[in-house]
Amino acid sequence: MPEFKISAALEGHGDDVRAVAFPNSKAIFSASRDATVRLWKLISSPPPTYDYSIVSHGSAFINALAYYPPTPDFPEGLVFSGGQDMIIEARQPGKTSNDNADAMLLGHAHTVCALDVCPEGGWVISGSWDSTARIWSFGKWESEVVLEDHQGSVWAVLAYDKNTVITGCADNTIRIYNSSGKLLKSIKDSRDVVRALCKLPPSHPTGAQFASASNDGIIRLFTLQGDLVAELHGHESFIYSLAVLPSGELVSSGEDRTVRVWNGTQCVQTITHPAISVWSVAVCAENGDIVTGASDRVARVFTRSPERHASAEVVQQFETAVKQSAIPEQQVGKINKEKLPGPEFLQQKSGTKDGQVQMIREANGSVTAHTWSAALGRWESVGTVVDSAGSSGRKTEYLGQDYDFVFDVDVEDGKPPLKLPYNLSQNPYEAATRFIGDNELPMSYLDQVAQFIVQNTQGATIGQTSQEPAAGGSDPWGQDKRYRPGDASAQSAAIPESRPKVLPQKTYLSIKSANLKVISKKLGELNDKLVSDGSKELSLSPSELEMVVSLCNELEASTNLKDSAAVEAGVNLLFKVATTWPAANRLPGLDLLRLFAAATPATATADYTGKDLVTGIIDSGIFDAPVNVNNAMLSVRMLANLFETEAGRSLVIGRFDQVIAAVKTCLTNSGSSPNRNLTIAVATLYINIAVYSTSEGRSTSVESSQRGLVLLEELTRVLSSEKDSEAVYRSLVALGTLVKELASEVKEAAKEVYDLGKILQAILSSNVRKEPRIKGIVAEIKESLL
Repeated sequence: MPEFKISAALEGHGDDVRAVAFPNSKAIFSASRDATVRLWKLISSPPPTYDYSIVSHGSAFINALAYYPPTPDFPEGLVFSGGQDMIIEARQPGKTSNDNADAMLLGHAHTVCALDVCPEGGWVISGSWDSTARIWSFGKWESEVVLEDHQGSVWAVLAYDKNTVITGCADNTIRIYNSSGKLLKSIKDSRDVVRALCKLPPSHPTGAQFASASNDGIIRLFTLQGDLVAELHGHESFIYSLAVLPSGELVSSGEDRTVRVWNGTQCVQTITHPAISVWSVAVCAENGDIVTGASDRVARVFTRSPERHASAEVVQQFETAVKQSAIPEQQVGKINKEKLPGPEFLQQKSGTKDGQVQMIREANGSVTAHTWSAALGRWESVGTVVDSAGSSGRKTEYLGQDYDFVFDVDVEDGKPPLKLPYNLSQNPYEAATRFIGDNELPMSYLDQVAQFIVQNTQGATIGQTSQEPAAGGSDPWGQDKRYRPGDASAQSAAIPESRPKVLPQKTYLSIKSANLKVISKKLGELNDKLVSDGSKELSLSPSELEMVVSLCNELEASTNLKDSAAVEAGVNLLFKVATTWPAANRLPGLDLLRLFAAATPATATADYTGKDLVTGIIDSGIFDAPVNVNNAMLSVRMLANLFETEAGRSLVIGRFDQVIAAVKTCLTNSGSSPNRNLTIAVATLYINIAVYSTSEGRSTSVESSQRGLVLLEELTRVLSSEKDSEAVYRSLVALGTLVKELASEVKEAAKEVYDLGKILQAILSSNVRKEPRIKGIVAEIKESLL
C-alpha cells in the first residue's frame, strides 16, 4: 500500500484541536479547547482546499465529537459535541453558532470526554469524568440508561452494535454492556487507564473484534468474550485515539507526536506531527483518508491518493514544521550526548522497524531526532531535542534533572511528602502515571493526581515557575480564575513549618477575568433575538447597544473607567438587561455588570429606576426559586466585585441584611448540592465582608461584631455541607479572618454556639483534607481558637 501524505492543513482554531470527525469526503468536523466546533467544507480540488464555518461556540473546552448520519428529521445529520461545561449539544451542520442547538443533553456532572453514535439502535453514548457513561435516546434526548459501575473517568465509549456497548475507564477496566445497561463482561487485562476503543472489521487477520489503547502506549486486541488476541507495541507514550480504515488497517494517535498505521500487528507507517499531542484521528469511510487533531491547533488531512496530495507549498510547510519542531527532553528521556552517534549514522545504519526513533549529536552540539520510514527506506528528521520547549525560566532540580515544578504531595498523615516532578511540556496524566508507579501507589489516585497538576499549573506557560492557577471547573464563559489567598506560589502542595500564614486575609478579592468580545457579541445576538421574537420594547436600540459595546472596548483597554454620564447610562442599560430580559437571556448583562462593578464607582452610585444596584438586583427575583444558577452566581460575583471601590463597599455593607438574606435564600433554593461556582462566589463575597469588618469597618466595633456573628452563622452552614475544596478553602479564609481579628464574642460563639472544632474535624476527615492548604488553614483557625 502507498504511504499517507499530507493532503491539507486546516488552520483556524485558537487552541488544541481535541476531536475530529470525517463523515464524508466533502466535510470534516473539528472541536477545540477554544470552545468551538468547526465544519470544514471541501471547496476545490486539486489540491484540496477547505473553508470553515463555526457550527457551535460554547463557553468551555470541547473534548468530544460524534456525527449521526442523516435521518428524515435531520437530512444533514447531526453533530454531537461535549466538553467541560458538561452539556452535550446536538446541531445540524448547516446551522451557525448564532442558531439554537437542536438538542441539549443534560445529565453528566463533570466534563464530557467521549461520544459515539449508534444509528441502527437509535441512540448516542457518552462518557464523562463523573465516572458514568450514558445512553441517550435519539429524538427523545433523554438519558435512558446510566452505566454507573465505573470507578474512575470513562475516557472511551464504543457503540459496537445496536445491542452492545463497550466502555474504557481510568480504573484500567474495559466493560461490555448490552444496550439496556446490563454488564456482560469486565476485562481487566488493560493494566493501565483505557483511553480509546475501536471496532475491528470481521476480516481482521487476528480474529479480534475490537481494539483498546491505554496510557501505557500499548494497543490491545480483544474478542467480545474478553480474550486478549494480540498487543501492538510502537507508541512511546499515551495513546488517545483509534480508528479503522476501509482496508481494515488500524490507525492510532498519541502523546508521542505520532499517528501510526497498523496492518495486522505490524506498524506500516508513522506520521510525526509538529506538536506535543495528537489528540484525535478519524477516517473517511468513502475514500480512506484520515484527519488528525493536534495540540498545535491544526487539524490535518492525510491521503494515499496522489490526486488528493496537498500543494507543494503545504507539503513543504508540513515537512519543515516537523523538522524544526522542538521535542522536550522529558519526552525522550535523559540523554547522554557524548554517547550519541553523529550524522554519519543516518547514512550507514538502517532502522529495524517503522517509527523507530534515533537521536543524533549534531556538529554544533545540538541533539536531533529522526524516525525510520520503512516505506521510504530512510531516516526522517522529526525535530530538535531541547531541555524544555521554549524554556527560559528558572528550573528546580530533582534527582539530577531540571523541572518546571517539583510538588510536595501529602499522601498519608505522619509521613514525609512525596516528590512529584513536572514539566509544562508534559501531559499531566503521563506525569501522574509515573508518579504513581514510582511510589507504588494505587492507580485509583490517577485522576486526582492529574487534576492536582492541572489545577496548580493552569495559566502557566513553558518557562514559568509560578502563575495564578485557573479554576478546576467551568464558569459560563470559561474564564474563571482560581485564587489561593496568601499563597504566592503554587510550587508546593505541602505545608512546611515556614509556610507564610494566610490569616487574617487583608485584601479584597474580585473575579474580573472575562472575554469582553465574546460577552458583548452574545449581548448583541440576544438583543437581535428579542427584536425578531416581537419583544422590541425590552431590547436595546442600535445606539444603546453601540454605547455598551463602546464601553466594553474602553474596559478592555483599561481596568478602570472614569465616572461619567456615558458610564452611568451604560450601567443603567446593563441593569435593564439583567433585570427585565427573559431569565435565560440575562447572562451577558449580569456578566458585564459584574465587570463594571469592579471598574467604576458609578456602578454603585447610579440610580436604577429609583433603586440602588443591590436592592434592584435582589428585587428582580434573581435569587428566588426557581434559581437560574448562572444568573445568581454572576450576581454574587458582582456583589463581591463592588468591594473594589469605596462606593461599592459602602453600598454592600449598607445593605448587609438584604444581601445575606438574599444569598441564603439563593443557596437554599439551589437544592442540597449548590453549583460549585455559585458557592465559590458566595465564599468570595463573604471573604470581602470579613476583610471589611476587620479593617476599615472596624471603627464601629459593635456593628462589626454583629456582622461577624451573622457571617459566622452563614459560613458554618456552608462548611457543614460543602464538599468542593475551593469553596471550603475560601469559606475557611473568611471564617478564620473573623475569628482571628474580631471581638472575643465572635470567637466564643464559634466555639460554643456553632461547635467550630467539630466542623473543622469533619473537614479534616473528608476528601478535601488531602489538600495541604486545607490542613494549613484549619491549623491556623484552631490556633486562633485557643
